[in-house]
Amino acid sequence: MLNDTFLTPAQIVAELDKYIIGQHEAKRHVAIALRNRWRRLHAPADMQAEIVPNNILMIGATGVGKTEIARRLAHLADAPFVKVEASKFTEVGYVGRDVESMVRDLAEQSVSRVKARRQEAVKAQAADAVEELILDALIPAISQPAGAKTGVGFGSGGGDDMPQSDAELNERTRERFRQKIKNGELEDRKIEIQVAQAGPSVGIMGTPPGMDEGTLSGLQDMLGNMMPKKTRKRKVTVAEARKLLLDEEAAKLIDMDDVKDEAIRQCENAGIIFIDEIDKVASSGGKSGGGGPDVSRQGVQRDLLPIVEGSAVSTKYGIVNTDHILFIAAGAFHVSKPSDLIPELQGRFPIRVELQSLTKHDFFRILKDPKNALTKQYEALLKAEEVALTFDDAALERLAEIASEVNAEVENIGARRLHTVMSRLLNDILYDVPDKIGPNAHIQITAALVDERLSDMVKNRDLSQYIL
Repeated sequence: MLNDTFLTPAQIVAELDKYIIGQHEAKRHVAIALRNRWRRLHAPADMQAEIVPNNILMIGATGVGKTEIARRLAHLADAPFVKVEASKFTEVGYVGRDVESMVRDLAEQSVSRVKARRQEAVKAQAADAVEELILDALIPAISQPAGAKTGVGFGSGGGDDMPQSDAELNERTRERFRQKIKNGELEDRKIEIQVAQAGPSVGIMGTPPGMDEGTLSGLQDMLGNMMPKKTRKRKVTVAEARKLLLDEEAAKLIDMDDVKDEAIRQCENAGIIFIDEIDKVASSGGKSGGGGPDVSRQGVQRDLLPIVEGSAVSTKYGIVNTDHILFIAAGAFHVSKPSDLIPELQGRFPIRVELQSLTKHDFFRILKDPKNALTKQYEALLKAEEVALTFDDAALERLAEIASEVNAEVENIGARRLHTVMSRLLNDILYDVPDKIGPNAHIQITAALVDERLSDMVKNRDLSQYIL
C-alpha cells in the first residue's frame, strides 16, 4: 500500500531499469502515474475523490517489455495487480465471462495479499498455539480435581518433600517435551493430529435472473460456510504437523472482516489492471458494417468503458469502486490503430506511449545487465548442480546478433527470441549435467561455441520448430 516513504518518479525509473532495458519514455510515464496515486492520497480530502488516474495505453510489438513494465510497477507499489487479455471477452456469450470479472479477480488477489500479510504478523503467536497442539498429541493434558494428590514426591527427602498431583506431574513432563521440541529433538516423531477437511462445494447451476456473478459467488460462499466444518485424523511427523497446523492457527488469529475491508481499500486506491491485446478488440477500419466480428469487438469496448470510467462492481467481498484503479492497456496495433477504438474508450486512456523495437545492442544488454537476465537464470540453475557457467561478452554479442537476425527474417517476437536461442545453445549441456558433466565443473560459453551450436539455426531460415 502507498505510504510516506513511497518512491519518487526518478527512483521508480531506476528500479525499473534493473529489470527492463530501454523504453525510458514508457518508464517515465508509468512512474509519474504511480507517484500521482501517492500524491492523491495526500491531497486535501475534498479533492481526493475528484483526482482521477491518467490511464496509459502502451503501443508496441510483442516482446518489447509492455507486460514486464506493468508487472514490475505493481511490485514496486506493493499493489494488487491482474493481467487480462481483452480478446477473451469477445467470447463472453459462449463462456460466461464478463468484463467485471477482472475487477473480481483484483479483489480476490487483494484479499489474498492482505490475509497473507496479517498471518505473517501473527506467525509467532500461531507457532505457540501449534506447539501446544503438538504437545497435546505427545503428552495429553489432564485435569485434576482441586485437592487430589498422589503419594509421589520429587523432593530430596525430609520435611521439604511435598506430594505432587497428577496434573503437576503431567505439566512437568510437558515442559521437558516442550524443550525437546524447541531443540528440534522430536522432528521425526510420529503423532496423530486433527486437520481441517475441505467441505463439499456448493454449486448453483447457472446465474439466476437479476443476480450478477459477484452476488452469486458470495451466496455460494455463504451456503458453504453454513455447512458443518469437518476434520480428519492424520498421522504425521512433528515437522509435518507444524507446517499443516501453522496456517490454520494463524487464520484463527486474524479478523477476516477487517481483512476484507482493508483489501477493498487497497483494491480501490492502489489496484492496477493490465489489459493486454486491446488492439484485438479494435474494429479494423474504425466502423463496423453492422455484423460479424467487429460487432463483438465494439461490444467488448462498450462493456469495458464503464469499468474504466468508474463504476461499482459487486464482488463476494463487497462493492469495489473502480474510479481510482489504474488501467494500463497495451497492444501491438499492427492491423488496427488506436484511433480504431471507440472515441469514449480512447478518451479514458489519455497517456499514449509508443515502445521502441529492440535492437541488437538492446538484446546484448538484456542478456547482461538485468537482475533477472536469462544468463543469470541459467547460471543459477547449473549452480544447483555445483556446475559453474559463465558467458564471454563476445558470446553475448553473438547471441544478440543471432536473435536480431532471426527476428528480422522470420517473425519479430522481441526479447522472447532470446529464450529460443539460449535454449538451443544450452539444451545439450543441461541434458549432460550431472551424468556426463559432474560437480565442480566449469563451462565457459564463448563466441566460437555459440557459432558451433547455433550454426544450423542461422543457416536454416525455416525455423518453425524454434518459433515460440
